[in-house]
Amino acid sequence: MPRHIAVIMDGNGRWATSKGLSRSEGHRAGADSIDRLMEVSLALGLESISLYAFSTENWKRPVTEIRSIFHLLVEFIDSRLEGIYKKGIRILHSGSRKRLSSKVLSKIDSAIEITKKNRKLTVNFCLNYGSQEELLTAFSKLSEDRKKKGISVQKPISTKELEKYLYTYPLPPVDLLIRTAGERRLSNFLLWQSAYAELFFTETLWPDFGEKDLKEALDWFGRRTRKFGGLENG
Repeated sequence: MPRHIAVIMDGNGRWATSKGLSRSEGHRAGADSIDRLMEVSLALGLESISLYAFSTENWKRPVTEIRSIFHLLVEFIDSRLEGIYKKGIRILHSGSRKRLSSKVLSKIDSAIEITKKNRKLTVNFCLNYGSQEELLTAFSKLSEDRKKKGISVQKPISTKELEKYLYTYPLPPVDLLIRTAGERRLSNFLLWQSAYAELFFTETLWPDFGEKDLKEALDWFGRRTRKFGGLENG
């Protein structure tokens, strides 16, 4: 079983359009899919899930859609946080805090604080996230800390040292990355963390993604031979 699954939740808009609904209704249906994913993940004993909730590039979308997405996020936390806590789910946030409203940040921080001791399942919401920005920020903070500690910035940087400055620290590397809706690209999502991830692409639109789809991805993952650059027999 993969320790860390990452999901690019694609297809909310197409799902809504196909049914004659607004894109906002598509995002609401996508939120229901997150509920199903959490339930199935708990039942299967999965450890960590990272969800691409809103990218740094998504700010290019219409203002009305952006407002709807963040309104839905606040509603999601308000309506589900108590249940999430009781189920033993820990909430994390990976992404920049810049441009996020004080209300959204307050809701995120509250969810993180309330669930911080839970360990049955970690759900990491990648909100206002972009992997390239994450890496640049990590390098910048690492350099600043080295200067403060009197460590030469010319000293070679180790993988473990850099990873401590990533948004996702201390989550393990991504083992399985799932993208829905037939798209086959990473879209600036967890590029460092997915260096050796198995990539599973499905035609299923995110609002339709359920237990059957997750188990299909896990079965496919279980048949993969992961060599991490070495040979199969050592």
